[in-house]
Amino acid sequence: MATPSVMSIVKKLPWISLVLVILSYSALGWVLAESRVPGFVWLIFVPIVLFVVGSFTSPLSSVTKYSNILFRSNTRTFAVAVLGAFLFFAMLAWFQLFLDCLLIVSAAILARIDFQVSGFTEWQAFWITFAISLIGIACGAAMHQVFLHYISLHVFVDT
Repeated sequence: MATPSVMSIVKKLPWISLVLVILSYSALGWVLAESRVPGFVWLIFVPIVLFVVGSFTSPLSSVTKYSNILFRSNTRTFAVAVLGAFLFFAMLAWFQLFLDCLLIVSAAILARIDFQVSGFTEWQAFWITFAISLIGIACGAAMHQVFLHYISLHVFVDT
C-alpha cells in the first residue's frame, strides 16, 4: 500500500474548518496573554487542549463505552447530576468564558466532521487539529504582544 504524498494530504485538508479552529484558539491565546497568567498556566493548557481535541476526534463508540462507567451506580449518577448543575451555574456566572469555550468546541466539532468527510483517519485528524490548536494559541499570544508593543510605542512617540 502506497502512502499518500504530502501534497495530496494538504489538498484534502478542510481549510475552512482549520481556519476557524486557529481563529478560535487565537482568541484564547490573546485572552491568556492579556490576563498575564504565569508560565505554568501556559503549560497546563497543553494537556487541556490535548483532552479537548482528543474528545472530539475520538470515535463515538469509545465515548459511549466510557459513559457507562459514569452511570453504573446511583451514587455516580447523583454525582454527575450535581456536577452538571454546578457547570450550568458556572456557565451562567461566567457567560463570556462559556461563549469562548462554546466557540472552541463548535470549531473542533466542525473540524472533526470535515476530517471525517475528507477521509482522514482519527489519528490524522487528532494530530492535525491538535497542532493547529497549539499554533492558534501561540499566534493569539504573539498578536497580543505585537499589538501591545506597537500601540504603546506609537502612543508614547506621537504624544
